[in-house]
Amino acid sequence: MDFDKRLERAIVRGHQTKDAKGRKQAELDMSEEDMKTLHSKCRLDLSEHIEKCLRQLCDHFPGFQYHTIVGEGGWGAKVNRDDLLLGKTGQSENQYSRMEMLVRPFGPAHIVELMAKGTIRNKEIFHRTHFQFLNQIDLDSFSELIDLWVLEFAEQFAART
Repeated sequence: MDFDKRLERAIVRGHQTKDAKGRKQAELDMSEEDMKTLHSKCRLDLSEHIEKCLRQLCDHFPGFQYHTIVGEGGWGAKVNRDDLLLGKTGQSENQYSRMEMLVRPFGPAHIVELMAKGTIRNKEIFHRTHFQFLNQIDLDSFSELIDLWVLEFAEQFAART
């Protein structure tokens, strides 16, 4: 291949690189309104997935009650149950189990943040948060994380009851 053809190909590759950088910068320069819209869409998708997973958890462990969460703290759901245990002396003890997951409201950091808390028999087993920037959002990874956290809670609850 002669130098002239190689030069033309190099110039074409340079233009392609410039175009790719321009598209990336346009994605990064989303307007505030676009960010809010994207956050709302993500919040709805993730809230529905949380609801589905926690309702299935209730189906497998009778006694859990499902509640939707909508408020200043975020959107999501929780399941909880109270168990009454009788000790050897006849004393009763109330033991509380709960799992809560929610997506935090839109804020100045332009992130989607997922928060989860798990308590089994009055003992907190986890309190976690995970976030991604809106311009780099991957909802599949959030869905997998929701699944993982609910499965972990279910496994630990089953092991302790």
